Amino acid sequence: MKINETVGIDVSKLTLDVCLHTAQLQGVFENSHEGFVQMYSWYEVNCSLGLDQVLFVFEHTGIYSEELSDFLSDKGVPFTMVAGLEIKRSLGMARGKSDKKDAVAIARYAFRRREEIKPMQIEGKNIRSMKKLLSLRDRLVRQRAGFKASLKEQKRIAKYDHGPILLDVQKKAIGNLDELVSEIDGKLKDIITKEKTLDLLFSLITSINGVGKQTAMFLIAYTNGFTKFDNVRKCASYCGIAPFPNQSGTSSRGKAKVSHLANKRIKSLLDMCAKSAIISNYEMKSHYLKRTGEGKNKMCTINIIRNKLLSRIFAVVKRKTPYVDIAKFAA
Repeated sequence: MKINETVGIDVSKLTLDVCLHTAQLQGVFENSHEGFVQMYSWYEVNCSLGLDQVLFVFEHTGIYSEELSDFLSDKGVPFTMVAGLEIKRSLGMARGKSDKKDAVAIARYAFRRREEIKPMQIEGKNIRSMKKLLSLRDRLVRQRAGFKASLKEQKRIAKYDHGPILLDVQKKAIGNLDELVSEIDGKLKDIITKEKTLDLLFSLITSINGVGKQTAMFLIAYTNGFTKFDNVRKCASYCGIAPFPNQSGTSSRGKAKVSHLANKRIKSLLDMCAKSAIISNYEMKSHYLKRTGEGKNKMCTINIIRNKLLSRIFAVVKRKTPYVDIAKFAA
């Protein structure tokens, strides 16, 4: 696909600001199905190129860009979603901000990188449902943790006159949140078991000692069923566990560091998996004790184990067979 024109779209809650880069034409449309139809008609009138030469580009803005991606996908229009930070850093020094300027910047960014950017495939409905449910589950779990922490302290210091009502209300809230979390867990399980591909991925990932159900579901959802990344290194970078060099010239040579630009939730889950593996997996425990015994940094060692676990996950997914712990069979 040779891209000769890019269409930059700045997506907001109510409107779409659109810019044709080469023609330098702009338009504003509603962020609704009727607006999408009008935008597509406007594009057809103002651009003579076929869809095989045009790429639509916009920021990933969650629910506000979801309907637009569905519409473009149904129309067979090549499009991709780009992180806002990536576009912002590509602008250099910029003064002022408006939706029209942002649409121009997105179109220009896409045109400059037209040989590198590839059209994306929209995620399946089950994957998108999993993402939304996992996000909601995290919010409920955080709220439950807050109530539990508050309840623990108030049990210790609450006065007799108003203490009972404070404790009872929070206990009920915790109980309700427990039920809601269980309901979401049941729905997630249903989604996975009803689709053979997801069910196979889930069983393969959880066959690895130390990797739990939540980690498996998050990895399946945020790697689009392990189709989003070509190799484990790219996925490790996305998860924030891949070390990158930190040096300049001959005088500045720092230690390799992981980047903070990452999916922090998956990173924290892999961290818990690594610590669990150190306890329950003989091989990981031996590796951890050996390195720390030699005076190596503990967090660096844990990060190595995180990468080992992610490599194993990719390995079992690639060969489509469960993990076999051969270390326990060694003499």
